[in-house]
Amino acid sequence: MRKQLAAVAAATVATTLLVAPQALASTQFASQEIKWQKCTDEPGFERLECGSFTAPMDWNNAGNGKTITIAVSRTVPLNGKAKTTVFTNPGGPGGAGRTLPLIYLNRPKLSENAEIIGIDVRGTGASDNATCGGYQHRLATDWRDRSKANLDLLYGGMELQAKFCQAKSGELGRYLTTEQTVRDLDLLRQVLGREKVSWLGYSGGSWMGAYYATYFPRTLDKVVLDSNTEFTESWQKVFNNLPAGVERRFRVDYLPWVAKYDNVFHLGKTAEEVRQAYERTRKNLAEQPVTLPDGTVVTPVLLDALIFAGLYDKDSFEPTTLLWGQFAGGPSLAKTQAPKQYPDSVMGTQMSILCNDTPFRGDRKSLEREDNRSVRQYSLVGGYQITGPCAWWDRPDVHLKRPTGKDVSSLLMVQSVRDPATPYEGAQRAHKKFANSRMLTVQDEGDHGIYGFGNDCVSAVVESYLVDGVVPGKDLSCPGVPLPAPGEARGNPLTKARELAVQLGW
Repeated sequence: MRKQLAAVAAATVATTLLVAPQALASTQFASQEIKWQKCTDEPGFERLECGSFTAPMDWNNAGNGKTITIAVSRTVPLNGKAKTTVFTNPGGPGGAGRTLPLIYLNRPKLSENAEIIGIDVRGTGASDNATCGGYQHRLATDWRDRSKANLDLLYGGMELQAKFCQAKSGELGRYLTTEQTVRDLDLLRQVLGREKVSWLGYSGGSWMGAYYATYFPRTLDKVVLDSNTEFTESWQKVFNNLPAGVERRFRVDYLPWVAKYDNVFHLGKTAEEVRQAYERTRKNLAEQPVTLPDGTVVTPVLLDALIFAGLYDKDSFEPTTLLWGQFAGGPSLAKTQAPKQYPDSVMGTQMSILCNDTPFRGDRKSLEREDNRSVRQYSLVGGYQITGPCAWWDRPDVHLKRPTGKDVSSLLMVQSVRDPATPYEGAQRAHKKFANSRMLTVQDEGDHGIYGFGNDCVSAVVESYLVDGVVPGKDLSCPGVPLPAPGEARGNPLTKARELAVQLGW
């Protein structure tokens, strides 16, 4: 018994030593004040205010004087009276989020009852940036080519990616983790003077929200996770799920839709004819890449990336298909304004979080074996292996708590059944392992990002939960929104938020 008591005492002391500096840092940094001001004089941004706050670079050594800046934004109700404060995140991980609050202005129940906060999390946007020095292995060579020479390029590129990201991001890169980020979020809550806040996160923002709830269950009120990663597993497992989800969306939704409107696109009257047209385009680009007037070199891998990105939401089907046709003919694309700071900060932040957060299992040989199988099964993006560079990553000593739902009062997951990027099956598994969670399943739907984008059934459930505090008593379902005909797409708000950030040079 004496030995047991000594062990408990030692554990208590160790825990106190770990927690005390963080608590002290929170108290020290919580006294700062955000100086809110207009983000820009551009039309359409009148209700968005911007500011920033300071956080420790390393929450586990907050007294060393090294700090970072976190850029934030907010919209406030027109009457100035907010029932709640909602933190938002567009995913990634690593997506900049300061324009995200603007997309809720057409949701009056939320925007007129909540103070909505946008956040450029550490590493991205106008916050202190990570970078990979502009190096991007994912589009460097065709992952379908399984020759030894090309495999050496593929996996050599992954190793280089790890080295570029870690060297170019420097010391900051080691502290780009989910744990460090959620501590920034709770500091922001304190700086704002809120006893509790709510969370609304999409895709990679579901991972962050689940961990935010795990680390701070008593100061996080309502939690909405839309288009869910399998946040109870590793990042490696999350991204291993992706090729199957992409292939399903490609074959079940996209190819038949293009075929249905053959009078518009002229790519085939059946799904199989359209798929063959895609393969022909890809083969032609392999033999002769197209150089556009702006200097963009269109390769088979760039075509894959275009189609993949277009599968995220149904309103992107038409512009994606038209662009595919343009790639085949070689038209010009409009140049976009490069954001300030590092233009690849999303890539730098994403790779750091993926490789720092959770251990990677495997090496070059196991990656190659897995990729050979995946390429055969999932033609579109089977070879992506997004977490592959983590096999060569010098991982810091990070031990995330496991999200279980313990002490979390409620959590609402919104999920479409054919989500390409965060497949339904992974979301189901996370739901089963996270206590007190409710799943709102959107049937016959494949969009990645649902709430706020035109599904009235989903909006009613989410807003009743976020604004009125009504927790569903059981899992629910809503019908999806039908695919639009050409010319009827309304445009995806998440895409619009990113375009607005580019417009402002953010």
